[in-house]
Amino acid sequence: MKIRLLPTLLILIVVAVTVRLGFWQRDRAHQKEALNAQITAFENAPAQRVSANPLPLKSIEFHRVEARGELMPERVVYLDNRPYNDQPGFYVVMPLKLEGGGYVLVNRGWLPRNLADRTGIEPYATPKGIVDVQGIARANPSQAFELGHGGSAAHQEIRQNLDVAAYARETGLAFQPFVIQQTNDTGDKLVRDWPAPTLGVERNYGYMFQWWGMAAAAIGFGLYAARRAAKKGEAASHA
Repeated sequence: MKIRLLPTLLILIVVAVTVRLGFWQRDRAHQKEALNAQITAFENAPAQRVSANPLPLKSIEFHRVEARGELMPERVVYLDNRPYNDQPGFYVVMPLKLEGGGYVLVNRGWLPRNLADRTGIEPYATPKGIVDVQGIARANPSQAFELGHGGSAAHQEIRQNLDVAAYARETGLAFQPFVIQQTNDTGDKLVRDWPAPTLGVERNYGYMFQWWGMAAAAIGFGLYAARRAAKKGEAASHA
């Protein structure tokens, strides 16, 4: 049976790429499963106290933490396009001036949007004086797809995303290199039903099977095409 080089090469490339993509999705699923197990262990560990001493992100992320200090509403940032139960809203991110020095950003929770005014902020409470904040250390307050730099000229406190290091340079405040995703209630009416950080494991496995299914389909198509070509060759030789 004569094998046609170009079609065979194209099929082999498709098979190699789709098999590799399937393994990549499998590895992503395994990484998320390992992270989920790690987060579960951190949830059962004692909370770490946040002070002026810098805590490296790598050693603190996903750990339970607690901090004591004074919230700074004059430095609030509202992260836009953060829906909750299909309702538009913001995440309220605010610096906490720590007792003993230093600062840490706190994602206080979700606030619904004022539907009559896109840039309007619904009222919510901010505790005055010293407060205790408990939560989970995260690398950022939450990331959303962004074109450009987000925010608006009239409302710079409304932004699409917030980078801790960039905000530290902007404000001149010595922030810890992480954000506390607040979990305790401070009577402010904000929603703290945080999404799980490892969502999508099932989707990764689904994509894995899809890619491997495409590889199997490419192999099947190649065998079918080769068989048809062989039959045509036999028919031509008998003619």
